[in-house]
Amino acid sequence: MAWLFLKVSLVGVSFLGCLYPLVDFCFRGEARAQRPNFVIILADDMGWGDLGANWAEAKDTANLDQMAAEGMRFVDFHAAASTCSPSRAALLTGRLGLRNGVTHNFAVTSVGGLPLNETTVAEVLQQAGYVTGMIGKWHLGHHSSYHPNFRGFDYYFGIPYSHDMGCTDSPGLDLPPCPACPRGERPSRSPDRDCYTDVALPLYENLRILEQPVDLGGLARRYAEKATQIIQHASASGRPFLLYVGLAHMHVPLARSPRAADPYAAGLREMDRLVGRIRDAADRTAKGNTLLWFAGDNGPWAQKCELAGSVGPFTGLWQVPRGGSPAKQTTWEGGHRVPAVAYWPGRVPGNVTSAALLSVLDIFPTVVALAGARLPPGRHFDGLDASDVLFGGSQTGHRALFHPNSGAAGEHGALQAVRLERYKAFYVTGGARACDGSMGPARYHEPPLIFNLEEDVAEAMPLDPGSAEYQSVLPRVSEVLAGVLHDIAGDNVSRADYTQDPAAAPCCDPHQPACRCHSDSQTVLP
Repeated sequence: MAWLFLKVSLVGVSFLGCLYPLVDFCFRGEARAQRPNFVIILADDMGWGDLGANWAEAKDTANLDQMAAEGMRFVDFHAAASTCSPSRAALLTGRLGLRNGVTHNFAVTSVGGLPLNETTVAEVLQQAGYVTGMIGKWHLGHHSSYHPNFRGFDYYFGIPYSHDMGCTDSPGLDLPPCPACPRGERPSRSPDRDCYTDVALPLYENLRILEQPVDLGGLARRYAEKATQIIQHASASGRPFLLYVGLAHMHVPLARSPRAADPYAAGLREMDRLVGRIRDAADRTAKGNTLLWFAGDNGPWAQKCELAGSVGPFTGLWQVPRGGSPAKQTTWEGGHRVPAVAYWPGRVPGNVTSAALLSVLDIFPTVVALAGARLPPGRHFDGLDASDVLFGGSQTGHRALFHPNSGAAGEHGALQAVRLERYKAFYVTGGARACDGSMGPARYHEPPLIFNLEEDVAEAMPLDPGSAEYQSVLPRVSEVLAGVLHDIAGDNVSRADYTQDPAAAPCCDPHQPACRCHSDSQTVLP
């Protein structure tokens, strides 16, 4: 009989458990033979054209390109929202923000997070006997019970939100540059800058802050090491594992690289090496029984306006050019069509390009099905089980996808764009921040703008409302939108708590400027 005890404390915890009685994650019983392992890697603000396999002129993702050559590349794969927290909530719950309650980003001082009555894929697999670990960006609430350790993850190592939401001693290449953390008197926050100087960026191991501010320059290496340890210890325990990695890349570069001619490309290469190390660890330990699924959380942010070295395909949408508009937060294709690769040697066929219409929403039901577990009862899901697509038997995904407002014009979470087969309809556009900091005007479309993406993937020329094609598509779009809104109205939906309180900000030493502290303790492996 195999035993694995994983314990967490409100004071601190060493790697994969010890000594603490408050939360006891305990798995008992014989391991089921050959249940698959899962590694889900979510990139932050990575453009569709940043993946070399998607665009021949990009040469910065050698490991991901190899995984695509040995696995399946998805060319019509979408984030469930165009900004951080809603996209992550949708991945972990398989539900849109109008159902799971997460419609916009949480803050450093947020009291709440992903509603506690929502069930994450980690909780489902944890109950099914999986070892569950998370590395990296969480951004679904860090205060109290919203922390990853209470949302199904036995082990957590990372920054609880975006790595530009706090000061550091060596700020990365942000635009505009933010100051380093204060060491003397605490300065007041500049009202016209998106810089966080009051609270340094924390690095957590489970519920304990290891250091504040974190050294971003070594973060990729540390993430790779921790991911490798989780894989090795799960394998040694005889249990299958779920590893979820929320990359810091490509939100803003982690550290200054004065020798790099193109800082954004240097960041891509660093991210790609990190992904390669995680893949290699999985291959060494459990090759042939591990599904690695890589995807982006949403399109690129304004930092790419200055950092992108060249204009990608579908100019201004899928990879932001210098001086152009950001895709993030918008419902244009560049805001939510993301790079995605599935790698599972011996199971997922190699060198396959799938045009199936899929979404980050599909990861939850697919993983649950492959694990032999059951979806949580009493709620509806927006994702689908994509197993038939993964194993090469189908090119059919969703008939329709719905794209919510994620911080642009209109109400947070409102379904403002509808993808129906090859068509896409927009009811609201505009209202996103441009590269120069200005806000674009909101535009409401009644009747909606409709594009034929097979003929106009750049969304440059909407159909003529008087055309027979438009008149044929419009009632079908209206029908599917009315249908999903009716379904949501009758569903078990949640409401996130977006209230803020300075006391909720992570702070390991409130007596020090910017909450400065550092732990010299070393991880003790069982």
